[in-house]
Amino acid sequence: MTDPAGPAAARWPDPGGSARDLVRWSETLAAIARTGLGFTESLYERERFEEVLHVAADIKAAANEALAATLDADALEALEVQREQDHFVQEWLQSVGVGVPGYVTPKVAIGAVVGNDAGQLLLVQRADSGIWLYPTGWADVGYSPAEVAVKEVAEETGILCEPRRVLSVIDGQRMGFSRFGMYMLLFHCHAVGGELSHHPLECAAVDWFDEGHLPDRTAGASWWSDMAFAAIRGEDLPTTFDGVRTPIWRDATA
Repeated sequence: MTDPAGPAAARWPDPGGSARDLVRWSETLAAIARTGLGFTESLYERERFEEVLHVAADIKAAANEALAATLDADALEALEVQREQDHFVQEWLQSVGVGVPGYVTPKVAIGAVVGNDAGQLLLVQRADSGIWLYPTGWADVGYSPAEVAVKEVAEETGILCEPRRVLSVIDGQRMGFSRFGMYMLLFHCHAVGGELSHHPLECAAVDWFDEGHLPDRTAGASWWSDMAFAAIRGEDLPTTFDGVRTPIWRDATA
């Protein structure tokens, strides 16, 4: 399954926060408009919601321009910056549903921190980017989150595992590794069988790594590696999650 973090996940810097604010605002406006299109039967309201989509597209195009100025050549190519507002509007309109299926919510990704009896961590190297990360994948309909974790680990690495606990629930857009609304549920799992065998299309390599010896191109290790190895050692950790911003949106005086 395609890596939800994307090939530019580990290299997307924070350009003062303003560009990422623009991305957040544009996606929020677009979600409100698409949800409205999914529920309304009024032609007048449909026109207004479509106009909101065009405004959101302008904001997102400006955000991409700002982000493009901060990226190196490789990251810029991976990000595939879009400058055409009409592209965003068309993409958003194609995703409009009807009624409850049309209510726009964040996509859900599942990650699995897998440890073994030797205290090592299982990582895969993405075939498209060369970046190393724990096994991840989009949540599939018909599976529970824990079942997705087990399935993704088996498919990407050949390792059989059992889920132990939820380590973290985070907003990928807020963390900076997604340009759209996405939640990541990160599980701690323990290997119980199987043999290392990487997915021929999605992964370039797969291996076990000791603490302090992760590959150079490991995505986002600064926020999850300490937590991962603590869980593997059996430490009792609280589930982490994003705190509430104050204010959540800018007020009139900001």
